[in-house]
Amino acid sequence: MKPVIFGLAGEQLSGDERAFFRESDPAGYILFQRNCRDRDQLRALTDDLRALHGRDDLLIMIDQEGGRVARMKPPVWPEFPPMQRFDALYEVAPSTAIEAARANAQAIAATLRECGITVDALPLLDVRQDGASDIMGDRTLGTDPMRVAALGRAVLDGLKAGGVVGIVKHIPGHGRALVDSHHELPTVIADEAALATDLEPFITLNQAPMGMTAHIVYTAWDAERPASLSPEVIHKIIRDRIGYDGLLMSDDLDMKALKGDIPALAAGVVEAGCDLALNCWAKMEDMVGIAQRLPDISTASRVRLDRAMAWAAGAMSDEPLESLLARRDALLEVMA
Repeated sequence: MKPVIFGLAGEQLSGDERAFFRESDPAGYILFQRNCRDRDQLRALTDDLRALHGRDDLLIMIDQEGGRVARMKPPVWPEFPPMQRFDALYEVAPSTAIEAARANAQAIAATLRECGITVDALPLLDVRQDGASDIMGDRTLGTDPMRVAALGRAVLDGLKAGGVVGIVKHIPGHGRALVDSHHELPTVIADEAALATDLEPFITLNQAPMGMTAHIVYTAWDAERPASLSPEVIHKIIRDRIGYDGLLMSDDLDMKALKGDIPALAAGVVEAGCDLALNCWAKMEDMVGIAQRLPDISTASRVRLDRAMAWAAGAMSDEPLESLLARRDALLEVMA
């Protein structure tokens, strides 16, 4: 098995993809809107991936946050609110907000699990800061680290109840970035004392099954390399200071924050300490190069992967999607 997550080009596997994925045996896959037409097509695609590898617990992930980040869209799938809605409700009724966030996440999980998707890139534990790039904005759970952690835990619990594994992101915190890492490399110059605020939700939820790193330079820790490529940040900050021993993946290698050859970047994030490299855009040349550059997955990373994929096993609730959505909406009505 190669320590990488690959994207797919379309709504079904091409012959070239099928042959390459069978040979390279990636740890998992990530889906986008281009892969999601309807329930039957999407379930057939995910079943095909599981059959290809003979792994019922195959990592098949998606970014289904709600709001502006949603790969599965209406009218086929429900529309989910941005995470900021639960932050706003927390101002009025904290316990109601936590229950609403949990019900919403469980509803998201129900829609994913129906289609064979096993992992969601949620929740964001980034503590929003005034003046930062709007790339986080309404995707975040607030400006207070205790509240972010409380709502983040509710999201993880809701996903688990729906049989889906959650990913905490973007470790060690994207809330201070002044530019969008999809387009350029952010540099955060905050000192150690200020950055402690960013770390707090990740420390509180350091037992989360999966985490995703940030493509950001933190000058207080490593002035030369973004976190995803920094052994200093991954080992001393994420693994030691945060105490995170879950499965750690990089953010997407194709983001413009990173410069250089994609296969070399994949090797770089794994050498730095990430368990898995994330490559989203299904460019066959890049994927072949990554498979050639990467070693087989390490024993420690395989243990983390298996542990993470077992995190939601046996936890599924039988509450119907319609009931979850109605309960969430009734709780959100408190804001009215």
